Amino acid sequence: QVQLAESGGDSVQVGGSLTLSCVVSGLPFGDYCLGWFRQVPGGEREPVATIDSTGGTLYQPSVKGRFTITKDNAKNTIYLQMDNLNLDDTAMYYCAARGHGWCLLDPDSFRVWGRGTQVTVFE
Repeated sequence: QVQLAESGGDSVQVGGSLTLSCVVSGLPFGDYCLGWFRQVPGGEREPVATIDSTGGTLYQPSVKGRFTITKDNAKNTIYLQMDNLNLDDTAMYYCAARGHGWCLLDPDSFRVWGRGTQVTVFE
């Protein structure tokens, strides 16, 4: 059974930093595209960043230069380093696995999801 477990969400002041983690089990970790997404109440789930089987990355334009997605194949874990956070970054953050090694910034193309971790940015 494939499982994804996010952690690291917290409340942080504008301009601060936070690192999210997602431990993946039940699939050949290094072979799949993995990604981070976020959603606010009443809003659609939007892509944040993805990392493919070769380590190639894609970012939503609003987070490029501020967020960094990485993975540790030995720990079956992906990370999202978030710097210079702003109020618009407040959301529930989810990690997800796609059924291919290559990525699309499209939530509908991802098949397995974690339960999410809340990030709240305050002034």
